[in-house]
Amino acid sequence: MEEDYVMIPGSGTKKIIRDVKKEIETAFLDYSMSVIVSRALPDVRDGLKPVHRRILYTMHERGNDPSHAYRKSADTVGAVLGSYHPHGDASVYDAMVRLAQDFSLRYPLVDGQGNFGSVDGDPPAAYRYTEARMSRMAVEMLTDIEKDTIDWDPNFDETKKEPHVLPSRFPNLLVNGSQGIAVGMATNIPPHNLGETIDACLHQLRNPECSIEDLIRLMPAPDFPTGGIIFGISDVHQGYRTGRGRVVMRARTHLEEFGRDRVRIIVDEIPYMVNKRVMYEKMHELMREKKIEGIAEMRDESSKEIRICIDLKQGAMPEVVLNNLFKMTQMQESFGMNMVALVDGQPTLLNLQQMIVHFLSHRREVVTRRTVFRLGKYRAQGHLLEGQTVALSNLDEFIRIIRNAKT
Repeated sequence: MEEDYVMIPGSGTKKIIRDVKKEIETAFLDYSMSVIVSRALPDVRDGLKPVHRRILYTMHERGNDPSHAYRKSADTVGAVLGSYHPHGDASVYDAMVRLAQDFSLRYPLVDGQGNFGSVDGDPPAAYRYTEARMSRMAVEMLTDIEKDTIDWDPNFDETKKEPHVLPSRFPNLLVNGSQGIAVGMATNIPPHNLGETIDACLHQLRNPECSIEDLIRLMPAPDFPTGGIIFGISDVHQGYRTGRGRVVMRARTHLEEFGRDRVRIIVDEIPYMVNKRVMYEKMHELMREKKIEGIAEMRDESSKEIRICIDLKQGAMPEVVLNNLFKMTQMQESFGMNMVALVDGQPTLLNLQQMIVHFLSHRREVVTRRTVFRLGKYRAQGHLLEGQTVALSNLDEFIRIIRNAKT
């Protein structure tokens, strides 16, 4: 007997008897689906997880946009927690910080003022110190939200409504990418250049029968916010075709001559999601322990721009030193593409074309609903204008009726 009911004597209530194995299985499945849908995976339409969507909508709702002054981050975090996100304040602030980091997002959705962390892994200042508002890109994600373009859900205490998805005028999932670890699955989508992505969307819109190869020609590779070089393209294109692939990223370098016949290697850009300080310390350690030969001195001269100087010994071959650095440090890193997103609430592995098709379908629905909304609004206005026209055509009778009215 898996499940049964027993009456508790004298209380009038039932006690459920259930197999513990069955109960644990059910509870774990419920929990895992909750994490997948409500926390860790982005929606294919706007590329956002619920916490990001709630942050941006709260800013929009409170007029915290580029045309107004910055507001304290603590103010925004408190508003998100109070209205939409029944979790800890750290989860909201961490998500908001990432939306403001130009080394994490290709096109940041939050315009931050103050210390929002650095590529060296420095933590952001506490939310009582920093200030933020929506970026211009974020405004484009919320355009027309008041025109019945999307569905709404009740918030956690059913006192307000929150957007189920944002109208999103650009394909944010491809443009900014996404990372997330759920229960039993994960997602890892690289960011892309906005112009190339829009070109691919327009091509798919005008040529619905086009092949995925046509789209790959228009957006041949990811475009990471920290720059760098993509080393080898075949695995990237495999990821676009199947949803799973690999992007090998290398630091961008150039050579400078100094002294008498001496050369130094300058690192200008580093791979995406690499902590520059950790990378530099590893390089320094390998130099000190003489595991990489040919380096005389190393300095991190970075300010706003990355600049790591590697002075070579006289006669050392820069190509050999570079190859050893790529092999032994994070100057070369891999980004594993795993393009999983929510489609109608279900986690789905998507190729490049499917992502674009789902986004276009979303935009088609948004534009249709906006048009219907405008039509209803203009019909109501037309009804009033028709009444005014009738009144003006019969002005004497109209005045007589008003004068003789009892009320």
